[in-house]
Amino acid sequence: MEGASGAHHRDPFKSSVGRVAGQRRRQQAVTVGKERRESVVRAKRLRRADPSDHGDDGSMQLAVMGDEAAYKALEESTVNAVHNLKNLLKGSPAKRIGALQTLRHLLSCTAMPPVHVAIEAGVVTLLVDCLAFGSSEEQLFEAAWCLTNIASGDLQQTCAVEPALPLLILHLGEKSAVHVVEQCAWAIGNVAGDGEVLRDVLLKQGALHSLSRHLLSPVPSLSRTAAWALSNLIKGPSPKAAMELMKIEGMVDTLVSHVSKGEEDLVVEVAWVLVYVTSMSDFHVTLLLNAGLLPPLLGCLASSEQLSLLTPVLRTLGNIVAGDNSKTDVVLSVGQSLPGGIIGVLARCLESKHRTLQKEAAWAVSNIAAGSILQKHTVFNGGVVPPLLHLLATAVFDVRKESAYCLGNLCVAPKESREQGGIILEHLIALVDGGCLPGFIALVRSPDVEAARLGLQFLELVMRGLPNGRGPKIVEKEDGISALEELQFHENDELQTMSNTLIDRYFGEEYGLEEEYGPGMDVLRGSDDSSDYPPWRQGGGLTA
Repeated sequence: MEGASGAHHRDPFKSSVGRVAGQRRRQQAVTVGKERRESVVRAKRLRRADPSDHGDDGSMQLAVMGDEAAYKALEESTVNAVHNLKNLLKGSPAKRIGALQTLRHLLSCTAMPPVHVAIEAGVVTLLVDCLAFGSSEEQLFEAAWCLTNIASGDLQQTCAVEPALPLLILHLGEKSAVHVVEQCAWAIGNVAGDGEVLRDVLLKQGALHSLSRHLLSPVPSLSRTAAWALSNLIKGPSPKAAMELMKIEGMVDTLVSHVSKGEEDLVVEVAWVLVYVTSMSDFHVTLLLNAGLLPPLLGCLASSEQLSLLTPVLRTLGNIVAGDNSKTDVVLSVGQSLPGGIIGVLARCLESKHRTLQKEAAWAVSNIAAGSILQKHTVFNGGVVPPLLHLLATAVFDVRKESAYCLGNLCVAPKESREQGGIILEHLIALVDGGCLPGFIALVRSPDVEAARLGLQFLELVMRGLPNGRGPKIVEKEDGISALEELQFHENDELQTMSNTLIDRYFGEEYGLEEEYGPGMDVLRGSDDSSDYPPWRQGGGLTA
């Protein structure tokens, strides 16, 4: 996997070294591809009728969601419109365009257009015929609009558009009218948003290069639509498309230029392209950084209040700092020019009321906190600890888990450091004193295996690391023993082994004897040599 080697972040809490970190980063990109901007922007976009447009069929005005009779009338009108188009296919161009407009109105007058009945009536074959070369611009535009909305449906409906893809791609050519090109790009973007199989079809038919030419269009709406369609086309899970995009001459400079100078709507779409590119290849991350991406990217993060922009910018930043420590150093250095530095900016994102921003900011922070000792200290002293502790205690589950990774990474020293036991004691003590333990114990009780493992790892740090035998006592005080006992017979063998080992090691028969009989009883527990660590602890550092 290109670029994965050397990606050492999330070591050791979220992922170990090398290839695992790269895989984690790619999985994050795939995950966000599935969620696709959550409530921010849909992966597939329906083109609604323009407010000034009025269709020829009065039944459209009756199509109100929740009105079964009205929707049934809309379906019947759609079938009639398809049949009418079929009858006029060989008729006069003006009547054919009129039939297309009626059909287009019916497919765009509601958020849930009657795509299924149009497909069953044979509309796709008719629309493919309407895309034939030599057709008027107006006919091409109307046919592409209809196909766009058909492709906004479910997977089966989108697959029905496949026969039209070669012509849609061909009409992206330089000789096509701008509004036709934009509508064809829109349709292709909808198709690309519906799975890897259809993306592969589009890639084999040359959609990537055809779309990329329009990133430089002077027409803002076209460059924006092209960027959106490209982000859908390259989002994986295979890195092939992203790699191919970045091989196009001038692409690196184009992407950086748009982030630097583009209108915010365009920057949003370009930032999503960057999310997938930076998740797939460290090599291209380096090219983007060398081309000057960081100043404008961090500038967007510091100055924008738009969730639609901050989400992909944070994810791109998180991907960059998931690489080697040198890239993180560059981010921290460039970020010094921001008020409070980049860590301060991320702290403000953590304090946001938006769950998406909280989670993405925590993802970025945890990657920085998985770096060098200096980077961990920078994060710890940068103002993120209070909001992270608050999120660990109060946020929804996925944000709590991501926050826990941040806090855990702050306490674990890199393998190459000389910190005793691999623990940054100053950080660990401060977090425990700050009240983090109940949050981690709650994760131990979580049905989520990854979260439970994370909670166990942190409890092991606390019990092993806190001086004067304080660790087991404070874990017991916070009802941690019962949480460990709940996992003793867990169906997951790893969790079962971890919990039993921790109970035997720290709460065995000798637990409390020193307090009862005085010092010197710790020798009964054996040495603290690494050879005495349980199997999941050997090798230094905690791994996912």
